[in-house]
Amino acid sequence: MYIPTGRYEKRAARAVAVEVLHLDESRLNWTAVTENVSPRGARIVTEYNCAPGKRVLVTASDQGVRSLARVIYCQPLDRTRFALGLHLVVRVEEWG
Repeated sequence: MYIPTGRYEKRAARAVAVEVLHLDESRLNWTAVTENVSPRGARIVTEYNCAPGKRVLVTASDQGVRSLARVIYCQPLDRTRFALGLHLVVRVEEWG
């Protein structure tokens, strides 16, 4: 039986400003910047720690992007910044 490993789609390095709305807890809203993107995911850098499994709404108005997403991982970069891996519910073909 074939068990897939890694990503299904290649990510491209792109810095896109996004707004993130935390849906699971108190509707917290913050801004972030993507490091890389794919049609089904993104890695963003933010000041907020967000546990894997949490649901967020990601919006990049300038790019016409709006999608629900699930946090896959949260890695501390330093004392005040975190990298979040997001799995997008809606496929995004173009990120700028």
